[in-house]
Amino acid sequence: MKKRKTAKEGVTAPPTTITQPEIVRTLADLARIAGVSTGTVSRALADKSIVNSETRERIQSLAKKHDFRPNQMASKLRSRRTGFVGVVIPLGHERRQHISDPFFLTLLGHLADELAECGYDLMLSRVIPDGTKDWLEKVTRSGMVDGVLVIGQSDQFDIIEEVAAQYEPLVIWGHQRAHQRHCVVGTDNLAGGRLAVEHLVATGARKLLFMGDAAGIEIQMRLEGAKAAAAAAGIALKHVKITLAGEDMGPQIEKSLSSRFSYDGIVAASDLIALSALSALHRIGKRIPQDVQVVGFDDLPLSSYSAPPLTTIRQEISRGAKLMVEKLKERMGGKNAQNVVMPPILVVRESTRSL
Repeated sequence: MKKRKTAKEGVTAPPTTITQPEIVRTLADLARIAGVSTGTVSRALADKSIVNSETRERIQSLAKKHDFRPNQMASKLRSRRTGFVGVVIPLGHERRQHISDPFFLTLLGHLADELAECGYDLMLSRVIPDGTKDWLEKVTRSGMVDGVLVIGQSDQFDIIEEVAAQYEPLVIWGHQRAHQRHCVVGTDNLAGGRLAVEHLVATGARKLLFMGDAAGIEIQMRLEGAKAAAAAAGIALKHVKITLAGEDMGPQIEKSLSSRFSYDGIVAASDLIALSALSALHRIGKRIPQDVQVVGFDDLPLSSYSAPPLTTIRQEISRGAKLMVEKLKERMGGKNAQNVVMPPILVVRESTRSL
């Protein structure tokens, strides 16, 4: 037997040929491999029955093998759909308020979940109108969104009305006024303010403070409801303007609670104001609810963890977010979605006396 020569003994091994896998980046690349037109590939990937099942399955198999994903943005542009919904927070009356406000974060979280369930992404804008009238038009005419949700009317009611006359897929979280154009989902704020005062009166409070800035329509209506209930009970109610900007809120509350005005009950325009008031009352030696009773507005998740837990007026934020997305989908589909005004719910905890 002859001994086989090795490379060491001077025999060169034949070169190895490595075939690189073909890279598929476009429909044309996939069409070339499949031996069909780009139109056929497009229809096959969209699972259109116009392409026979054998060809459709072969093209889909090739796409999977080459890890090919169609350009979704181009597809959406062809269908004139972006897959995005704009969410706008206008801060005309409170320019220094932040998106980190617990109410905004709670509602945004629920909206994001609802939109994701429907296959939409969220595009968020915090807007300071600053005297400009086209802040909402810039969003609705951008071509970047399929619809717009607005959180709060602020002091921009008239501008929202003007845009709603021209742009259908628009839904607002806010307060409903008679004969308005824009579609609203929100709470009966007038009834909420009235409910808070009626509870305080029923538990023995006779000198009340209302804390909040009534420049925005929602808080304005809460104040109106509180005033009406106080007048009906024949008791005093003093309005103290408290902003929702975190850096100003604390000092304003401290100053108002240390004033000479005597009070034994507080109606806060939001849970955030109420929680800050609880903290300030502790610092000046007031007992809650023995000396002062406190009612908030919103029923945010953190309201049940305060010391003591906060009595508040619940807005059904989760349900409201679901309804906003439902109404927006109706309007995107050409339907005339109706307003929804949810009833406020009194949630009694330990910051007020029990009946």
